[in-house]
Amino acid sequence: MKITREMLIGDILRINPNAAPILMSFGMGCLGCPSSQMESLEQAAAVHGIDVNLLIEKLNA
Repeated sequence: MKITREMLIGDILRINPNAAPILMSFGMGCLGCPSSQMESLEQAAAVHGIDVNLLIEKLNA
């Protein structure tokens, strides 16, 4: 399954547990906090000042 900007962080981690190190390498260190579970990848990227397109590329590689 391809990861998209609309997907929730919690869903991404359930689909692909290997996504955690990638997200953390981009500065998303609070993957376990409740708000991150209900946040879309696009929202989380915006909050952290991350290029969502680059993040999606790395997650889908």
